This record gives sequence, structure tokens and C-alpha cells, in this order.
Amino acid sequence: MRSASVVLGFALLLAGCRFVVLDPSGPIAAKEKQLILISTALMLLVVLPVIILTLIFAFWYRASNTRANAMPTWAHSNAIEVVVWTVPLLIVITLGWLAWTTTHALDPYRPLEGNGTPTLEIDVVALDWKWLFVYPGENIATVNEVAFPVDTPVRFQITSDTVMNSFFIPGLAGQIYAMAGMRTELSLIANKPGTFGGLSANYSGAGFSGMRFKALAMSPGDFDAWTRKVAASGRPLDTAAFDDLAKDKSNSPVVYYAPGNPGLLQGLINKYRHAPPPAHAGH
Repeated sequence: MRSASVVLGFALLLAGCRFVVLDPSGPIAAKEKQLILISTALMLLVVLPVIILTLIFAFWYRASNTRANAMPTWAHSNAIEVVVWTVPLLIVITLGWLAWTTTHALDPYRPLEGNGTPTLEIDVVALDWKWLFVYPGENIATVNEVAFPVDTPVRFQITSDTVMNSFFIPGLAGQIYAMAGMRTELSLIANKPGTFGGLSANYSGAGFSGMRFKALAMSPGDFDAWTRKVAASGRPLDTAAFDDLAKDKSNSPVVYYAPGNPGLLQGLINKYRHAPPPAHAGH
């Protein structure tokens, strides 16, 4: 009864958890979920029979079972050898083919096609310990909050002004690294309105746990209203404002900037392209 109570208690606790990766809200995340489920099912074709047969063999060949045949000279079976080599080989071949095709199909650099709507360009800069989002077309910028219309292709161009981080919105797309002196890209589409959690998936120092942001998928009208709010309430993202922002701050609040310095991303890439990597605040 005690063991059953422990198992039931854990089950009830886990029932309140929401596995965001398995509850996608966009086509990219949905395909990644499908890949995870297919890969897991293929590997369980080996794992489950091994577990079940181990329990069966342990029960049947226990010392008290006089009906089990003892075969002390048995050493080889062609049938068993065929099964234990052929089945894993087929699974590895299938997983290899699946990984090859989906790696190209889900290439984060590949532009996405929407319903005739133009792609929204957003520049992303990883800082200690916050995310800066710059909208070149709208000439605004935000900290720890990014918004985009639903059913609209979004293309993130990503770099870092500090150590390496990993940009990740689990409910909408996979993760990709943000590195100083380099530009990486990630494309996504949100197919329903909502607020999605974003984070850094690569440990980067003492403030890493607070390096989170909100991704807001909105209707086109709400997105236009949001951009107007940012433009009206922000301050210019000039050199002094960026230098102050780049200072070490944990659990940074949401901040708006307007105008947003559309050339900032390329400027940061050029800054480190022929220079040593930036020194981390904790070193």
C-alpha cells in the first residue's frame, strides 16, 4: 500500500505538468513533436520486449520452478542471433533515414511560406542575462518580450554580445545557438494566439535561470496596436541606452525602445568578427 501510494502521488503531481514540446502551436513544433514520438516508438520496439522478456525469464527460470528446463550446454541459436541483430539494424537504418530527411525539412534557416503574408524580420541579441529584440521594419526594440501576428512567417536573425546562449521557444520551434561574431537564423509560424515561454537552453552564468522572455502570438490588429504602444512608450536605443542595457542584470524587466536601431545586429557581428570572444561577467 505504501508503494502504491507513492506511485499514485507522483502520478497526481505529474498530471499537473504541461509538456510544452508535446503541445505545439505551430507547424515547425508540430513536426518536431512528430519526430520525437516516432523516434521514441521505434526505440521502444527494442526496449519494451527486452524489459518484458527479462521479467518473464526471471520468473520462469527461478529456482523454485521445477518445470523450467535446464540447458547447461546450450550456447548458440541462429534464430536468436538473426532477431537480435536484424531488428536493431532495421531500427537504426530507419532512424538514420528519419534524421536525415527531417534535418533538411526542419532546417531553421529555411524560409517559411505563409498565406501570402510577408515575413516579419526580428533581430535577436543575447545579453547577460536578458534577450533584446529589434524590429528593423517597425523601428522598435524590446527586452524580454517579443510579439508577432499569427499565421505570419517570422524570421529571427540571432547573435550574442556575450557568451554563447541558445534561443528557444519550445511551443513554436526548436532551439538554435546565439554566438558572438556570428549570425544564426530561426523561422517559425504561430497558428493560434497565445503567450509562449521563451528561454535560453544553454547555461551562461549566474543569471541564467532568469534569462526568460514572453513570446506573444497576436491577431494582426492586436500586433499593430502592440507596435504602436512600444513606439509611444519607448526611449531611443542609442549607444548610451545599449551600454546601460548590456550591463549585468539578472531577472531584467520588460523594456521598450523607439527608435530601435535597425543596424545594431550587424554592428555587433562586426564588433567580434576579428576580435577575441567577449569576456564573461563572471570571469
